[in-house]
Amino acid sequence: MVSSTTETGHVTGTKDKDYNIIWFVEKCLSNTLRMETYVADAEREGDTELAKFFRRAQAESRKGAEQGKEILARRLAH
Repeated sequence: MVSSTTETGHVTGTKDKDYNIIWFVEKCLSNTLRMETYVADAEREGDTELAKFFRRAQAESRKGAEQGKEILARRLAH
């Protein structure tokens, strides 16, 4: 069994630091989609405060995904 502290791409073929940014982007994108559901749930209940909160969270997740994609694109270009 390989622990997360010893895997450096030998098993996955992807260096940890590259895998980490790929993972981060996927989680940000997934969270952006999840927030869409949460916004709709809040709006359905008439809870505008919560809907605004989830929209802000969605915007931050989208921002993180975009920044991660930029970093990943630069690193994969080399």
